[in-house]
Amino acid sequence: MGMTNRLVCYSDPADHYSHRVRMVLAEKGIVVQILDIDPEKNSDELAEINPYGALPTLMDRDLRLYEPGVIMEYLEERYPHPPLLPVYPVARANSRLLMHRIQSDWCALADRILDVRTDEGARNQLRGELRKSLLEVSPLFAEKPYFLSDEPSLVDCCLLPLLWRLSLLGIELPRSARPLLEYMERQFARQAFRASLSAIERNMRPT
Repeated sequence: MGMTNRLVCYSDPADHYSHRVRMVLAEKGIVVQILDIDPEKNSDELAEINPYGALPTLMDRDLRLYEPGVIMEYLEERYPHPPLLPVYPVARANSRLLMHRIQSDWCALADRILDVRTDEGARNQLRGELRKSLLEVSPLFAEKPYFLSDEPSLVDCCLLPLLWRLSLLGIELPRSARPLLEYMERQFARQAFRASLSAIERNMRPT
């Protein structure tokens, strides 16, 4: 195995939180062994390195990390090039706030839509909330090639896995969301994004 596989990512091939981490790995061109894990089946190997048995989990020699935000920030510091956070503290804080808002405003809704325990009436209401919120911010995507940035960032790595799943979530955006739709098509065509997709994820979105 040697040095090439010292970094191992235990990943749920269908989950947007694991997809975030795979996006960071792809953006930075990091050599990593990605192990697809079915979260419904207990992996003895995963349980040994992560007391929560949660995905994603990153193992870097003796280091074990198992919260997506922590993993992403570790990879940013451990592999600083290309940078996925701005250099200056104020801009970095704004990026972290954007990630927090994506999680609170959008990902939390998506998680409830995808939860099998959510009844269909509640699911439709949540779909409406998420669609409305995305439409409201769509004009912001016209300002820069990436989300409020001239370069790819951790913010995009949090957002794009969610947007890739809109069809799965039962959400279709109207043509009036053109800036957001163009951002999606532009980003989904990038080599790093394509490299981040698992086999399951490639089939999530109609071509």
